[in-house]
Amino acid sequence: MTEENTPNTEAETPSSETPVVEETKEADAEETTKEEAVVEKTTKKEAVVEKTTKKEAVVEKITKKEAVVEKTTKEEVVEARAPKKRVEAKPVPKPAGDAPDGHWWWGTGRRKAAVARVRIRPGNGEFQVNKRQLTDFFSEIRDHKNILTVLDKTNTRGSVDVFVNTNGGGYTGQSGAIILGLGRALAKYDPSLESILRDNGYLSRDPRKVERKKPGQPGARKRFQFSKR
Repeated sequence: MTEENTPNTEAETPSSETPVVEETKEADAEETTKEEAVVEKTTKKEAVVEKTTKKEAVVEKITKKEAVVEKTTKEEVVEARAPKKRVEAKPVPKPAGDAPDGHWWWGTGRRKAAVARVRIRPGNGEFQVNKRQLTDFFSEIRDHKNILTVLDKTNTRGSVDVFVNTNGGGYTGQSGAIILGLGRALAKYDPSLESILRDNGYLSRDPRKVERKKPGQPGARKRFQFSKR
């Protein structure tokens, strides 16, 4: 009788662990779903932000293109309204008469210690210095430009042959002498060019020279160091 009446505690007592585990699993599932929903929302927001930034970039590009188009149209309108300048072709100078010796017009130039004897005649623009081409005789581009500007100012470049004999001094002195001699020869070649040559200073000699050394000094202006004792 005792064995039949004793209740089976293990079979009757319900396990208290199973409902707790189920509740925790449900809570975890709910949290994961919430986190996934938040992540989805953030991704959607990021996608919307990216779309807006792309749209703004496209709008900026369009506005820049429109601004460029407006500028070009304004410039075209201004150019169309502005009066066109007339470019008058300068006449090529011609000799007023025959050369004194029948062939050449002469001009002598001096600069520092250099002397240049220049002779010109109508031709095709040949330029020789001491029986050499101008670009071969002078190595500095500065000297080429300074000499050829005389012909450019008088519009005689390409229509006059120039032959020069020069000696003394250095390259800068010889180039200055050639400029003065060429200006004087062109003034004789066509007297109407005298005003242009004089305004640009091609008919006056440059009087600058190296200043001489003084006695009791190491140079023209330099002094020896003073010592009181």
